[in-house]
Amino acid sequence: MTPNLYLRPFATPEEIARTAALEFIGLLRRRGEVASPFGIALSGGRIARTFYQALTTVPPKPNDFINVRFFWADERCVPPTDPENNYTVARQFLFEPLRIPVENVHRIRGETDPTYAVEEAEAEICRLMPLTDSGQPILDLIILGMGEDGHVASLFPQENAAMADDPRVYRKVTATKPPLERITLGYQPIIAAKEVWVLVSGRGKAEALERVKKGDEALPLARVIARRTHTTLFHETNASVIV
Repeated sequence: MTPNLYLRPFATPEEIARTAALEFIGLLRRRGEVASPFGIALSGGRIARTFYQALTTVPPKPNDFINVRFFWADERCVPPTDPENNYTVARQFLFEPLRIPVENVHRIRGETDPTYAVEEAEAEICRLMPLTDSGQPILDLIILGMGEDGHVASLFPQENAAMADDPRVYRKVTATKPPLERITLGYQPIIAAKEVWVLVSGRGKAEALERVKKGDEALPLARVIARRTHTTLFHETNASVIV
């Protein structure tokens, strides 16, 4: 198994979500000075709603979400009224229940011209977060899911592996499953993040998980892991339902 991958096995998606929620709150409570923004990028997928709901059950403290800035690892090019919109799911199950201020939510405007949406999203995240020497935003935490084909965010295995070195923060992509038009965070900002957690649940992902564990860089998640010092993967223990 690749040495920079930390595996966290759980029996159910609910256990994954609950543990990730508690550990996320722990990160917020250990961060120290709340004047500095804490940047998190969220993803879509089936586990996202379960994670959001778990977060809303943790008894909050007054400073937990002060200056926490929410970005997206990817978004579908559909309006926020569309159930496929990742922001809409987060708004319904996370932001509204926790009363997150709207100014702390930096959604990708997938309903607009994609070129404009990409430029706006990149400008916003680079304005608010510290940057690496090469200009990549440094997020405190990125939470990803994984598809049956090993994709993360909207980075798909059909892309050439050389795209892992592409410096664009956000870019428009054509997915291999609907909705086809999407905007995704690139590999480089994911690699630059302080923490990357991958929440994997659902049937049909066991083969991709085994390939990721072996470091098969034909899969986007394995490309990310190979370029980071540590990545945490929360997964189900039953092989028939592994991430």
